[in-house]
Amino acid sequence: MDLKKEADIRLISRQFESEGAEAEQTEVMSQGTFEVTEEGFGIEYEESEATGYEGAVTRLESFGTGKVIMSRTGSVTSNMVVHTGEKHHCIYGTLYGNFEVGVEARKIVNDLTEKGGRLFFSYVVDINSSYLGLFEIEVEVKLR
Repeated sequence: MDLKKEADIRLISRQFESEGAEAEQTEVMSQGTFEVTEEGFGIEYEESEATGYEGAVTRLESFGTGKVIMSRTGSVTSNMVVHTGEKHHCIYGTLYGNFEVGVEARKIVNDLTEKGGRLFFSYVVDINSSYLGLFEIEVEVKLR
């Protein structure tokens, strides 16, 4: 049985416009939920103005060190799969409209346990096979 627990969530997002470029970094503290699922862990939190997705709820689902699914609902809708060894095509919702993007995992480090922990994943995004950027997401979960 899945049981959601209240959690403090620290999210660090970095975007690199080209290889070796300096990162554009955003760091957000949020309150949300954390749960152990049959296949891994689920993290859910409300977005804020700082991330540019105010009014949206983001859910991260981790499946070991091989796959992370990031979905958003609310003011924007998207469902992105970051899967080691596979390229996925996803609809990525922004406040300016939806885009079909290609997502290719670079690295997934999953140090989550039933007590919280850390999830890190990086991925390359392209639009119509044109490089958009390298993204890194680091999430720290502390149960309340």
